Amino acid sequence: MRQPRRHLPHLEFSFNFWAWKSQLSHPVADLVLRNGVIYTSDDSLPFAESMAVANGRVLRVGNHSFVKELEGYGTQVLDLGGKVVVPGFIDSHVHFIAGGLQMMQVELRGVNKKEEFVRRVKDAAQSSKQGSWILGGGWNNDLWEGDLPAASWIDDITPNNPVWLSRVDGHMGLANSVALKLAGITNLTADPMGGIIVRAANGEPTGVLIDSAVTLITSLIPEDSVDDRREALLRASNLALTRGVTTVVDMGRYYPGFSPELSWDDFSDVYQWANSMSKMKIRVCLFFSMETRSRLVDLINKVGHTLSEWIYIGGVKAFADGSLGSNSALLYEPYVDEPDNYGLQLTEPEALLNMTLESDLYGLQVAIHAIGDKTNDLILDLYSSVASANGMRDRRFRIEHAQQLAAGTPGRFGKQRVIASMQPDQLLDDADSTSKKLGKDRADTESYLFRSLLNNNALVAFGSDWPVVDINPLSGIKTAMKRTPPTWESAWIPSECISLDDAIKAYTISAARASFLDKDLGSLSPGKLADFVILSTDSWQDFAEDADASIEQTYVSGVRAYP
Repeated sequence: MRQPRRHLPHLEFSFNFWAWKSQLSHPVADLVLRNGVIYTSDDSLPFAESMAVANGRVLRVGNHSFVKELEGYGTQVLDLGGKVVVPGFIDSHVHFIAGGLQMMQVELRGVNKKEEFVRRVKDAAQSSKQGSWILGGGWNNDLWEGDLPAASWIDDITPNNPVWLSRVDGHMGLANSVALKLAGITNLTADPMGGIIVRAANGEPTGVLIDSAVTLITSLIPEDSVDDRREALLRASNLALTRGVTTVVDMGRYYPGFSPELSWDDFSDVYQWANSMSKMKIRVCLFFSMETRSRLVDLINKVGHTLSEWIYIGGVKAFADGSLGSNSALLYEPYVDEPDNYGLQLTEPEALLNMTLESDLYGLQVAIHAIGDKTNDLILDLYSSVASANGMRDRRFRIEHAQQLAAGTPGRFGKQRVIASMQPDQLLDDADSTSKKLGKDRADTESYLFRSLLNNNALVAFGSDWPVVDINPLSGIKTAMKRTPPTWESAWIPSECISLDDAIKAYTISAARASFLDKDLGSLSPGKLADFVILSTDSWQDFAEDADASIEQTYVSGVRAYP
């Protein structure tokens, strides 16, 4: 006699079914943060106490009970103990590989005495092989009364090595006499277009070269090896993570006087290598020289704007003027310390207009370096012409630095929807020197106008321009809020101070929008990548008042990346 088929009890079946169904409707979180002050950079829910993360993305933010529903088998629960959490910082303007390489060279940032400058070069010379180049950078003559360095400072200690030491802003550098001789630079050498060979009263070159003149030396320096550049990326990434930076917008190793090919070499040799070998630690958005725009269009047509969750293809960059520190930013009125000098226009205006028209027609995002008051207006005019010629679209034109703005210019940024990509910590170095170069009136009405830009509804994105200044958003946030240079008791232009909320947004959601990354990054909103930073402070109110905090932990895609 056949046994009747056994059935599972109905109750047991229905219980399993509903458990399975609830798993479908509530995915289980990999990580839950609770008991914190989570600042989201998302105006629809500015603060939350808990956040759930799954598969590298934010699953849910809200109160404890709402998020706890997503805890399950295997969920890691992190009690924040009241600490403040913010989205991972986006540094909107770095030279990432250049910065990493500089970490391996003579470090001159912060040096405020000639003797210390010489000592550091001497130390490097003693450990260098005869005939090899001694490279370094970061010096700022404004820290030692403003006199430019000269080859004569270092010639005695570097008789057998060519030397090239770039100024902190990358627009000027010092060569020793060995390097000048190699380059054939004499009192008879003419200044190149867009550059200056600084000369003594007798006409002899002093060793200092400005803007496009630097190429006379840099074209002779052996290229950095692939291994050194890969190491530079890893060093730079590790540094960024210690500072809470999870994404950088890399403007490449493209400076006036440098080959636009360097950024492409780094893309193929370093970034694509790191991506394929799973060695990327932070996200990058890459910009390339506007001269190479058609190559960028070909790349985007092949791979799109997103190579992976680590590498985004940004747009193109050009230079309109030099820098204030090198007296090469283009101004309406001359430099006080050089009454015949109005600065330099680094790219011929018609060429810049035509390149921008074509780049924009290709659909590329355009970023143009502009520091002087006159240059900023010229680029706003140019952007207006291009937008009129090519028609309406979401183009997000950027001006990099937007440092000196004439009366009425902040309103134009807002009206034209041009992004101001600015570097707050640079004002710490510039506060004293700007008055000397522009006079107190211009310095105190035109410089780093964060509040004016925001009041005019301009999108302001913050960064560092590392290695020009250190990659350190918490320092930049404090500077934007307080505007107090190291030797000052009070703020420089206090009416331009901004709130903590505005400063963090400039390093998060606004920075993401400024590079078309806001679908994935910039806020702790459900669906976005779970990049966030746990800070040392447990009081939002104290943070908003004194702007003091340090980085305790940095997470990328919901996984701890530092420490």
